[in-house]
Amino acid sequence: MRKGKFFRHFPFLLILIIYTLFLNGATSEVYVVGDGDEWNSQANFLSWSTKYNFTVGDILVFKYVKGQHNVYEVEEDTFRSCDSSSGVLEKYESGNDQVKLTEAKKYWFICDVSGHCLGGMRFGIDVKQANPSSDNTGSNDGSPTSQPTELPATPPSSSGRGTLLSENRKTGIYTLAFGMLFKLFC
Repeated sequence: MRKGKFFRHFPFLLILIIYTLFLNGATSEVYVVGDGDEWNSQANFLSWSTKYNFTVGDILVFKYVKGQHNVYEVEEDTFRSCDSSSGVLEKYESGNDQVKLTEAKKYWFICDVSGHCLGGMRFGIDVKQANPSSDNTGSNDGSPTSQPTELPATPPSSSGRGTLLSENRKTGIYTLAFGMLFKLFC
């Protein structure tokens, strides 16, 4: 009798497994900018931004005290000069800003509070098209992935927080789905 129940639901189970496999390759990551140091003038954003591989669909979370900092997405020239009189693409000032990376391109971010950008509150990232079977060697635009070296160097305080949160979330979803399927078929 149990055998019949299993085979009756087998097509559903097969579709769910295939969907889960495809979903695994298409998930986005959430990165807290600066990891545990968050978005402040003591963090090393050059070091933080070069330790991750960002892809389209990922989300950057900027956490800071509202009013003490802000986040501007800017063009490269504005990033290099720290002069926000032109080249500002977006402004964020909530203290818990979430920026979805929607295109494969170079993104540039600065804090526009006086002296913060020149003091190191800036970074650029190279966002690639999401491709689960790629090892990121397929870039043919010739652009470097490292950041300018004029930023101050201080050691980062933590690593991998954004990736760890996302992996824990995926593991939880898979465990829940497995438990539901186990209860359904056993």
